[in-house]
Amino acid sequence: MKFVTGLLQVAAITLLFLLGNAIANYASLPLPGSMIGLVLLFLLLVLRVIKLEWVEQGANWLLAEFLLFFIPSAVGVVDYKDMIGGQWWKLLAVIALSTITVMAFTGLTAQWIAKRRKDVPGESSSHSS
Repeated sequence: MKFVTGLLQVAAITLLFLLGNAIANYASLPLPGSMIGLVLLFLLLVLRVIKLEWVEQGANWLLAEFLLFFIPSAVGVVDYKDMIGGQWWKLLAVIALSTITVMAFTGLTAQWIAKRRKDVPGESSSHSS
């Protein structure tokens, strides 16, 4: 039953991705459809049209298997080794800098949220959802 629930949740997330792609194509937006789908999911959650529990298990599974989604891209880079040539160090620097930036902002955001939760009466940081 848990597997079927997770599968249905992944299907719902996929439908939002496809809807985002359709919106991007129809409206000729300069944004990837996946980003539009992500914004749609965010808005639906914030506006409480859907509950977190309805997509949480599927989203957690997708995040757990996230690395697998990058394997085709990493293998595809091998086809462009001539084009990358002597520029590999620039690519490596961009990857390292962007990773450090994301990690720093994620940490700062987590600290900011944790501090805000402490400031809210009746809310504690040891509270589990």
